[in-house]
Amino acid sequence: MRTTARSSWGAFASTVVLEVTGPGSLAPAEEAVRAELEAIDEACSRFREDSELSRLNALAGRPMPVGPLLLEALELALRAAALTDGAVDPTVGESLRLAGYDRDWAQLAGQDDAGGSPIAQLRLRRVAGWRTVRLDPESGTVLIPGGVSIDLGATAKAWAADRAAAAAGSAGARGALVAIGGDIALSGEPPAGGWRVRVTDDHRGPIDAPGQTITLRDGGLATSSTAVRRWRHGGEEMHHIIDPATGRPARSPWRTASVAAASCAEANIAATATLVRHSGAPEWLSGQRLPARLVAHDGRVLCLAGWPEAEKAAA
Repeated sequence: MRTTARSSWGAFASTVVLEVTGPGSLAPAEEAVRAELEAIDEACSRFREDSELSRLNALAGRPMPVGPLLLEALELALRAAALTDGAVDPTVGESLRLAGYDRDWAQLAGQDDAGGSPIAQLRLRRVAGWRTVRLDPESGTVLIPGGVSIDLGATAKAWAADRAAAAAGSAGARGALVAIGGDIALSGEPPAGGWRVRVTDDHRGPIDAPGQTITLRDGGLATSSTAVRRWRHGGEEMHHIIDPATGRPARSPWRTASVAAASCAEANIAATATLVRHSGAPEWLSGQRLPARLVAHDGRVLCLAGWPEAEKAAA
């Protein structure tokens, strides 16, 4: 007997999946989730000219008052930078632009921008650094240095999933799962047996794609990967995980990192930091006591901190 109801649609250049428990709760939960995601997009998108974030980037060098959503998103991004010693840094926006990620992923995918600047011109350098951002919670103002561009891609989508799952609960869902791409947030009571999710390189893959099915009951799960969002720019292959130490796409022995944590945002911070921290990631993750599944470029899988081995994942 089916105990959940499910809906899906497109947003954030990804697929949003909403699954709820509780009779008759899908419609109001979906309405609440859609409204939450639209508000976050209006506040935090780097690809909307009318977003608050785009205005903030355009006013770099001058203080700007921002609304509560963008303020919360920026506070989270700066907290992520502090927790990861700068491995996850919101001031990588200009590096992403130089790498060719200057438009929404739906417009970028599959294109070869042969006329762009070659990777050799992306000089080895540090990005401006998260400590250059001045945020005043009391006045609600933010100041970023001239020439700096903020990108919230490493934190905002997972944070949006957390907020959306909470919104579904407030709208009447006894339990809710919200997945935005590979980022999954849970709220309320899980269905009998828990939420079963498939962990792969690409959330759009078929059910039999290489990966693992696990069971979640609370918290969040995030997957960061360099294997999916790739494009060509100036004849070179790029991806969206920037190493703040170089300003270039990270070179990691891991193609995919999946992490479980108390929230989807915390899981995604750790997953992104894993791909930036290179070979030192397993030791760092184990020190954080965060269950994680890492996939190397050759397909080798490493499970850490209690992440179930494949044969135990459905137990």
